[in-house]
Amino acid sequence: MTVINGLNMESLMKVVEGVKENWEAGKSVWTASTNWKGGFKVETCSREFKLNVDEPEMLCGTNTACNPVEMILQAYGACLTIGYAMNAAVRGINIEDIQIDLEGEIDLPGFLGLEAPEEMNMDKLPGYKTLKAKVKIKSDADAQTLNELHNHVIGTSPVGVTLSRPIEIETTLDL
Repeated sequence: MTVINGLNMESLMKVVEGVKENWEAGKSVWTASTNWKGGFKVETCSREFKLNVDEPEMLCGTNTACNPVEMILQAYGACLTIGYAMNAAVRGINIEDIQIDLEGEIDLPGFLGLEAPEEMNMDKLPGYKTLKAKVKIKSDADAQTLNELHNHVIGTSPVGVTLSRPIEIETTLDL
């Protein structure tokens, strides 16, 4: 069994070949649920994994967990990290370490239902205006190989691609 970057290459290649042999197997649906715990506390669940969510004290939360917009940064960083590890392994690149620092800018007036004075140049929309990710990879590969890997990973990151384009969202209310 060949292991590269902590990944069983035989198993990984079986997944790749399985999708190539049956393209329908490549269609997948992922689910999550949330449960309000009072105040700004929320418990989220996907499969058997639970995460807690809260807001910082500056937004009247109790600062017991990260907030949803921080989870977006975490999701993007985790998706990139997984993409680097997997795509490097497929290329035979050994990685010693991956560190990604992320930041995003949000203007709070939109979230609070407010419209800031025009001279403030603040976005009325609640959500990120910018996301920045700074990737540091320690590897035995040369700079050109790592740049090619980087370009491939950022172009195929499901979270990155989702964040970079409009998607159809349908939210219903059951009473």
